[in-house]
Amino acid sequence: MKTFKLIAGIALMGIFSLTSCQSEVEEVQGDNPNTNTANSTTANSIKRISMYDGSSDDALDGSSCSSILFPFSATVNGVSLVNQLSYEQAITILGQLNNDTDTVVLQFPLRIRMSDYTEVTVNSQSEYNAIVNNCTQAENNGQAAISSLNISFPITILTYDASLVQTGSTVITTERQLYTYMVNLSSTDYFSVKYPVTVTLADGTTATVNSDTELKSEITAALSIESKIDAAVENKAKLEKILVDGTFKVSSYIVAGVESATSYYLNKTIDFTNDWKVKSLEALTTVATGTYSMTSDTDVYLQLGFTSNTNFTVFNNTWKVISFTASTITLESKTNSAVKLVLKQI
Repeated sequence: MKTFKLIAGIALMGIFSLTSCQSEVEEVQGDNPNTNTANSTTANSIKRISMYDGSSDDALDGSSCSSILFPFSATVNGVSLVNQLSYEQAITILGQLNNDTDTVVLQFPLRIRMSDYTEVTVNSQSEYNAIVNNCTQAENNGQAAISSLNISFPITILTYDASLVQTGSTVITTERQLYTYMVNLSSTDYFSVKYPVTVTLADGTTATVNSDTELKSEITAALSIESKIDAAVENKAKLEKILVDGTFKVSSYIVAGVESATSYYLNKTIDFTNDWKVKSLEALTTVATGTYSMTSDTDVYLQLGFTSNTNFTVFNNTWKVISFTASTITLESKTNSAVKLVLKQI
């Protein structure tokens, strides 16, 4: 799951609009060390974190740089969806089976919202492919926006003249307003953020930012979280395949340092199916059934829900995946790190 958004062309133009006068201002900030020009690091960072987030429908459209607008029509895993007013049904269909190959065929024309908040009509698959390719290129070139850091509004932007004398202020109340303000800065505009401001990272942590330097530090932390989120998504997909392709047994179940996996589990296998069901067998006889699911944030989680046999319902938990290979999966209770479960492939 990528959480990047495309920087619009007008924003990119601003990067190269440096003048000799602005170079002098960058070196001498005057009385306010947070004064910035349109091409400054702070300006470009704020553009990146204030763009429209198109990642909510990534499973459907394959692009975090845009979102499909309602109503839309598509064929998802062979199921025809007409004039849909939400992504819910499409996402449900895509999630019905684990370890399958999902197919989405979009019906054109359709309308999408871009990272710069503009809405455009896409008339063909080739046009849409070009948009997706531009998004990928922006990500690869380090021009992708940051959606793992959110600013708490309202904030105030202070404006200055070329002598760095304050000339006014603007109250910003939304991301879209902030993005529009930043991309409309001219080569002779100077601004600063009125600190402190509060930011929230994708892992739920909040911080009070008191300077451009601190904002840069929080952005670095946000990008680190994004990398962990992306890695967790990849690991989740790998583990889903391992679960479905293999047959497992309980190797260890530790509670508060005490091994609790009795001999009861020695001859019993655990099978995970691709329709999110789990069962335990002994000599081809089913001894326990249930369901499972997998989620991720910066870590990967396996949820187990056995509905019969108390020897297995004790495993009903949300398990954090500590490590996994094709042969061994080590789990730890999300709510109690003293509870651990190890599954080994037979």
